[in-house]
Amino acid sequence: MPRFFIEVPHPSDAMSCVEAADIFVRTGSHFLTRAEWGCMDGEHKAWIIVDVETKEDARAIVPPAYRSQARIVQLTTFSLAQVAELRRQHS
Repeated sequence: MPRFFIEVPHPSDAMSCVEAADIFVRTGSHFLTRAEWGCMDGEHKAWIIVDVETKEDARAIVPPAYRSQARIVQLTTFSLAQVAELRRQHS
């Protein structure tokens, strides 16, 4: 199953941090309650890695208020053989 990285920014003021965390936790979604947050280090974003079928499925996990700003990236893990093949193809 494909794996996606979801990055969800929010404004940097303290109330926005509280609101974002509250919305994520109140949704009850397993994915959202396990989000990692950068607020305490000045990076006002939440990050989640999920295994879902499509990029659209990953975006649907994000609360509606944050969907349009969310960045969704499909992740890939390469084996040594795959890296060697990529090198061969691009040499």
